[in-house]
Amino acid sequence: MKHLAYLNKFFWKYRWRFLLGIIFVGLANWFRVWQPQVIRQALDTVIERVAYYNAHGGIAAHPEAFKELGTQIAWFGAAVIGLALMMGLFMFFMRQSIIVMSRLIEYDLRKVIFAHYEKLDLAFYKRNSTGDMMSRVSEDVSKVRMYLGPTMLYGLDLIFLFVLTISSMLSVSVELTMWSLLPLPFLSISIYYVSTQINKRSEKIQQQLAVLTGTAQEVYSGIRVVKSYAQEQAMVQHFADQSEQYRKKSLKLVRIDAFFFPLMLLMVGASTIITVYVGGLQVVKGAITPGNIAEFVIYINMLTWPVTAIGWIASLTQQAAASQKRINEFLQTQPTITNPEHNPVPLKGHIVFENLTFDYPDTGIRALENVSFEVKPGEKLAIIGRTGSGKTTIADLLVRMYDPTEGRILLDGRDLRTHDLDNLRRRVGYVPQDVFLFSDSVYGNIAFGKDGLSREDAEQFARYAAVHDDISGLPKGYDTIVGERGVTLSGGQKQRVSIARAFAKQPDIIVLDDCLSAVDTNTESQILGYLDRVLADKTAIIITHRIYSMLQFDKIIVVDNHRIVEAGTHEQLAASGGYYAELLEKQSATDAVEE
Repeated sequence: MKHLAYLNKFFWKYRWRFLLGIIFVGLANWFRVWQPQVIRQALDTVIERVAYYNAHGGIAAHPEAFKELGTQIAWFGAAVIGLALMMGLFMFFMRQSIIVMSRLIEYDLRKVIFAHYEKLDLAFYKRNSTGDMMSRVSEDVSKVRMYLGPTMLYGLDLIFLFVLTISSMLSVSVELTMWSLLPLPFLSISIYYVSTQINKRSEKIQQQLAVLTGTAQEVYSGIRVVKSYAQEQAMVQHFADQSEQYRKKSLKLVRIDAFFFPLMLLMVGASTIITVYVGGLQVVKGAITPGNIAEFVIYINMLTWPVTAIGWIASLTQQAAASQKRINEFLQTQPTITNPEHNPVPLKGHIVFENLTFDYPDTGIRALENVSFEVKPGEKLAIIGRTGSGKTTIADLLVRMYDPTEGRILLDGRDLRTHDLDNLRRRVGYVPQDVFLFSDSVYGNIAFGKDGLSREDAEQFARYAAVHDDISGLPKGYDTIVGERGVTLSGGQKQRVSIARAFAKQPDIIVLDDCLSAVDTNTESQILGYLDRVLADKTAIIITHRIYSMLQFDKIIVVDNHRIVEAGTHEQLAASGGYYAELLEKQSATDAVEE
């Protein structure tokens, strides 16, 4: 239960609803326990009156007997129906209180998990699969909800019914009560053993379900690759293998339930037989009445569902504990990137990297080593290098997706780690190399980073990104839904919509990470022209593996093997004979061939 203790704060939040639910459970069971007592009185009255008439000439000698007995039985029947109606009314209220409470907590818990996911850094997302995260926020929360609702409801119902029923039984006959409840200790031992097994197997089932969800999500996301390599059948077989493991683990749990429930029914049946036998002997002795036997039999059958539900409640509780444990694992994960203050001020764009070294936290792979450079406000910096040289890492560090292992980054004279994180990311227009669009309209994607962006402004920024004409040619223009990850757009269109999204923020600093690779030369010149004209006073960093002749850079740095190997202006680097000059020569030869 230690894992489920996390939920106590939600119980406190909805304490009045929960308290009302407890009261309604108690009242429902109070009216339920009265019913066997009325039936006992009815049966004893009928037996007593019949015995009286038989002792005084028989029922035939008393014509009023049928009317009298009929009236009394009718009153008893009306009392039972009235008690049943009151019991049903309070059962409705208890479900409205406790089950609704569980739905509210489920809603809150999902919000808490999702909000916590958003706070976690990129390292967390690299360690954990999307399918696993989805499983914890959906399947695991649903399992916990069953504990908060049905398990809590029927657990309280069981407690109240046991207390009220056994109290009523003890008030009639302590001996008969002890005999009737004799099988219960054996049932308790069974519950203890089975609940332990259920806990272990439930956790394995949830883990396998996360694997299954992750497999499906990965195939759906990469369906183009799967189809282009004709690997549909292989993926089907892989999914079938994972499903088979899930089936086997689920069947192991089902087998325990299949064994356990008949065992409980057997115990309850044994209690009924013992009640009739021992109760009959006590009737002969005159210790109790025949109506008491009927009353006890009804009590025992009333306890059938609660006793049976013990195993079900134990199963759900153990499954919820296993699920909450998985949820707690992520909720207890603390982000390494935190916001130190709230200070939404404009950025001047003065950037300094001082002896910066960075190793990826999970793998330990070194991405940058002793990197130092400076970009003054309004300057344009180009970062050029081979694939894997560490260019993208510089961009990630600048928007604090990670913090440096050694050294520091200064922004406007302050360590980047002391800046308002939200303000930093709102004022930096970052277009990553891995372009991502939401399954929304084109307008919705452009306006994503700017609250209240008008349609006219969105169109203007799309023109700056040289994508307005493409959007106008879509079936519904800016209202066209681009599909998951922008699947309905071409690679170049997705890149330019992402650039328009960054421009729409009207950032103080613009960072483009190799995001012009899928556009032609004419489109490239339009986008760079906007950078050169409209964003002339903004600090811009363009990360690329090619040389842009359309934009005059104040400084160019060349990164190779995680270090800066060259730095200077275009003219200086072209004359140095290094990697930049070699790249310039190759690119010029390629452009000449294309012309």
